[in-house]
Amino acid sequence: MSFNLVLTVAGIGILVGILAMLLNESGRKEMAQAVTIAGVVVVLYIVVQSMSQLFDLVKSVFQLY
Repeated sequence: MSFNLVLTVAGIGILVGILAMLLNESGRKEMAQAVTIAGVVVVLYIVVQSMSQLFDLVKSVFQLY
């Protein structure tokens, strides 16, 4: 796991926050909620992929399976 993961998640969070704020101000609250949920799903997907890579590394280091 690298620092790039942290920057990617932070960047997505900032982008989603700005988009949601703009959409809320323009009166599109449903669209703002959809953008927020989509952002959470994307971040969770990235984190799950990174955790999978971490578990594969741990299995190979300790020669499990």
